[in-house]
Amino acid sequence: MDMVVEAGIIKQHLIDPEICIRCNTCEATCPVNAITHDDNNYVVRADVCNGCMACISPCPTGSIDNWRTMPLVRAYTIEEQLTWEELPAELSPEELEAAGVSGASAEAAEAPAQTQAQAAAEATEPVFNSAQYGASVPPWSAAHAYTNLFPPKTPTTATVVGNFNCTEAGFDSETHHIVLDFGVVPFPVLEGQSIGIVPPGVDAIGKRHHARQYSVASPRNGERPGYNNVSLTVKRVTEDHEGDPVRGVCSNYVCDLKVGDTVQVVGPFGSSFLMPNHPKSHIVMICTGTGSAPMRAMTEWRRRLRKSGKFEGGKLMLFFGARTQQELPYFGPLQSLPKDFIDINFAFSRTAGQPKRYVQDLMRERAADLAALLKDGASHFYVCGLKSMEEGVVLALCDVAKEAGLDWDTVGAALKREGRLHLETY
Repeated sequence: MDMVVEAGIIKQHLIDPEICIRCNTCEATCPVNAITHDDNNYVVRADVCNGCMACISPCPTGSIDNWRTMPLVRAYTIEEQLTWEELPAELSPEELEAAGVSGASAEAAEAPAQTQAQAAAEATEPVFNSAQYGASVPPWSAAHAYTNLFPPKTPTTATVVGNFNCTEAGFDSETHHIVLDFGVVPFPVLEGQSIGIVPPGVDAIGKRHHARQYSVASPRNGERPGYNNVSLTVKRVTEDHEGDPVRGVCSNYVCDLKVGDTVQVVGPFGSSFLMPNHPKSHIVMICTGTGSAPMRAMTEWRRRLRKSGKFEGGKLMLFFGARTQQELPYFGPLQSLPKDFIDINFAFSRTAGQPKRYVQDLMRERAADLAALLKDGASHFYVCGLKSMEEGVVLALCDVAKEAGLDWDTVGAALKREGRLHLETY
């Protein structure tokens, strides 16, 4: 995002390509679609960004928080930014002076101001923007999250101690449950955080692969309680979102790992998609596919607390979607959880002979229960999965609230402000 402060000068917002882990959080968060990406970099459109700062806090690495004072006519273009491997240096006072920017003008560029793009956006008819309701702060009772202990420039090493297919065997779609052990290296994580894995080798242009981000699927005390390990839920990518054949660089690398192999890991990342800790808190989890990873982590932590007798109170409700039952990770283990512990709702969109059902359909069927939770300030909502589900899910919450006589603008604003609605889609 850029901040136009006077004619001819901008404080141009840039993303550091050396630190960015390409998690898509910034692009998903930006309310004016100023951020875009290709296979190489995430970049910011200088003529669209309105300086709202919405993307700053959710970025797990800090790579989003970079700025350069630039003459407007020399603002870095999208095409330039997409080729960068590192950020350009700040223009010197002499270079700015040569471009007709005085020292006083350059200092004035620190102050934000509304751009024409923002003014134009505000003048148009309001549209439903699901991302605007996503919180960038954690629940008040969440534990402290450590982040960036191992940034992309200094990864650490983990050893594979488990790798198995957690979807039904014999089908093309394959999702693996991976367990990584960090030995004596401190690597604290909380439910809802993520880590990055750096695949070996280089890409088609000889550039070292950047890290791919995966949500942690295990609770804070490890996949195996008391051990310094984490688990991940990784789907083997064999086709893109359009169904065209493609081989995922990191997903196939991870799914093919053997016990005893080592991997390069960065992170942990994320400080807002965290679960509440107060006993009366309710958690509503809405996910598809590998978006189940943080939901598994939260569910397992609550299950362990319950088993230890330390937690009795808040409700757990899960809406879980997949194309078929066979593609749904952890289907078997979910079936064994007590009904009085978690309220599970499955939606399958490609079951032969059955009508398509999506998570938002199930949410509307359970409107009475969701309305009661929306009225309760101790309720927290988490959405994780494909980007295409996000708007439908938030619209379903909106409809449930309205049908219950609630003012959605008030409810949605409270969910965002209090860190009770979290959207993590990709």
